[in-house]
Parts: sequence; C-alpha cells; structure tokens
Amino acid sequence: MAMTLVVGSQWGDEGKGKIIDYLSANSDYVIRFHGGNNAGHTIINDYGKFAMHLIPSGVFYKNTTAIIANGTVLDLQVLVDEIKMLKKVGVNLANRLIISPRCHIIMPYHKLLEKVYEKAKGKSRTGSTGRGIGPVYADKVSYNGIRLADLFDQKIFKEKLSIQLLVKNKILQALGEKPLRQKEIEKNILACFRKLLPFIKEPYSIFQKVIKQKKHLLFEGAQGVFLDNDWGTYPFVTASTSLSGGIAAGTGIPAQKLTSVIGVVKAYTTRVGEGPFPTELLDGIGEKLRTVGGEFGATTGRPRRCGWFDAELIKFAGEINGFTELAITKLDILDTFKEIKICTHYTLNGKRVSYYDGDANFLAKVKPVYKTFKGWEKSTKGITKYSNLPMQAKQYLKAISDLTGVKIKLISTGQKRSEIIKLY
Repeated sequence: MAMTLVVGSQWGDEGKGKIIDYLSANSDYVIRFHGGNNAGHTIINDYGKFAMHLIPSGVFYKNTTAIIANGTVLDLQVLVDEIKMLKKVGVNLANRLIISPRCHIIMPYHKLLEKVYEKAKGKSRTGSTGRGIGPVYADKVSYNGIRLADLFDQKIFKEKLSIQLLVKNKILQALGEKPLRQKEIEKNILACFRKLLPFIKEPYSIFQKVIKQKKHLLFEGAQGVFLDNDWGTYPFVTASTSLSGGIAAGTGIPAQKLTSVIGVVKAYTTRVGEGPFPTELLDGIGEKLRTVGGEFGATTGRPRRCGWFDAELIKFAGEINGFTELAITKLDILDTFKEIKICTHYTLNGKRVSYYDGDANFLAKVKPVYKTFKGWEKSTKGITKYSNLPMQAKQYLKAISDLTGVKIKLISTGQKRSEIIKLY
C-alpha cells in the first residue's frame, strides 16, 4: 500500500498539478480534500493543456478514480463546466468520479459577500480570489452551510436557502448590493445538481475498503502551507487547513496512514495577492523571473510576485507537515541567471529569528540572509537524468536539501509530463 500526500509548500502555484499528474500514473485513487475552485492546477499532457480547479488532476489516467472528498467546497457551475470540458476531450468520467454529498456549496451570496468585504477593507484587503471561499467556510463553521446532501430533499434546501437569504440580503443591501432572488438561485443550483447526480456518493466506505486492499491513494493538496488558516501568514491566507493533518477532517482517513508526504516547491518563490514576502524582488530580477517563468495565476490571471528561494520557510513547512521528500519545480526557469540566491534564515534587529516567532506584521519586518550561488547558464529544459544537470545546478539543489533538511525526490525541468527527473 502507498498513501502519498502532495503538499504545496510555499504560497500556492508551486506546480502541484504536474507532480500529481506524474504520480497518478501509479495511483488507484486521487483525492481532493480541501479548498475549492480558488485552486488552479495546470496540467499539460496528450489531451492538451488544462487548468483544473476542482476535479483531481490525476483524472487523465484511465486506471485512476478521482474523488472530491467532504473537505472540499464546490461551485456547482464550475464543476459542471469542468466535467463538460473533460468529456469533450475524451476523458470518460463514468464510474471514475465520486463527489461526497458532505461537500458544502458555494452560493451566489458567498461571492458577493467576499467582494463587498474586500471593498470595505480598503488598503487592508487580503487579496481574495473572489470565488466565495472565505464566506462559504465561514457559513460551514457557523452552522449556516448548505451541502450537496441538502439538495436531495428540495423542501429542506429551500427552507435553508430562505433563512440564509433573510440574513445575507440584509448584509448585501447594507453594503450597497441588490438583494438576491431565491427562485433564481434555486433554479440554477438544482439544474447543476441534476447534472452531478450520477457522481454523488459517500466515499468513506470506499476508502476503508481500498485501504484494506492495499490500493495506492494519492491526496491532492491545494493552495500552500503558508496560506493555511492557522499556520500561514494570517490574515493573508485561505479559509481551509492546507497542512498534511487536514486529510483526517477532509476525507475521514487518519493522517498516520500516510506513507509519504511530498512537499512541492518552486526553485524560487512566488506569491499572489497581499501579505508579507521576505525574499520578494522588486527589481529587474523579479520581473525577469515573472516573465521567463510565466508567473500569472491559473485561477485569477493575476501577476505573481517573485523572489529567491526561501529555505527558512521550507524548513518550517517540512517540520509541520512531516515531509519525507521534496519535488522541485521550474528549475529550468533559472537557466539564464548569472547569480542565484537562497535565503538561509532571517534576522530582526540584528538577531536571528524564525518564521514561527511572529505574525504577518513580524514577517514583513524581517531581513532575509542570503547565500549566493553561481548560475549554471546552460539549458536544463527537458533533462530527465540527474547526471546530465550542470554541476552548478546540482550544487544549488544540494543546498536546498541541506538547508531544509529534506531529500529531493523529483525535479521538474519543463511543463510537459515527461520533463522530470526522478532521483530514486
């Protein structure tokens, strides 16, 4: 049996989609367990190029069953559109996609509330994706959520929706928005629900069965460690738990069942939206990273902030998640840089400090301490054997492993599925 969790180890956008797609070749089940369509995992394979938002990235392998577990929140129209897109290119989802009825539904008022909350914050805005993720999780924990299971009984659904609109419309009107109409929401939600019905099934018993059968399970983490609602750079975070321990709540499978936890990291660092970023480069180097790396969000299209690799962050991420290996992505983006830097640690007021010593305001004040490496200035694109990497690239990778305390298993050298180095 193999139970592998893939965790984004920075602020999201690390390239998890490709790593999950690669690992799915040997997986029986690929499982999403948290977040919603604020995640965007880019896949390039024989079918084409896709930005997957809800359906697990491993769905392109015919031997793999994709499961959207209870910890995931769903925009039903986005999910319907994604299923339609996959069917159009020839991906058969019959008996291969399972959606938990415990999933909470993103309603139209969640998106509007997120919009008006961000507007009200002004300069203190958190840089939300506008997908309604925060408000739907807020409703979930305050007992105001509506789940897929509620749609099986239209009377229950309509009663719950009526109560929520009674409250939500007053808030929306107070903040300058027009009230929402219940009948219109009912019509759209139920139309999507009917299209999703063939895929809705409680997966808990399936998990218990396949674990006993020693099947291979791959858990697809969304967002990144430093967007975690507890341990990330709060309040510039997401609404869900993005750490390895989240699989217990998000799937019903205890985390101690995991056999490996792979942390996915870019060979440099990026961030979308607001919040502290110690190694951010506000110069020509940062702009070059963005341009060469194509650093624009798969979900929002927003330009990503770019900076050097931060070993202080990844060391913490490895400790709190129990990383067994690292997967390094976008090594080839650094091919033309004469010098490359790694942040080894932080200082504040002349003293060495760690990420966990403070909050987001604290992190905005720390100074990164760098170690400089000579660039390899040779193309690594498409290399599939470690021995073929330039010596300087090997030295850079070794430094990442040494500074973070985690061994490297996979190195991505391009966008294609085949452009990857497996070390063991």
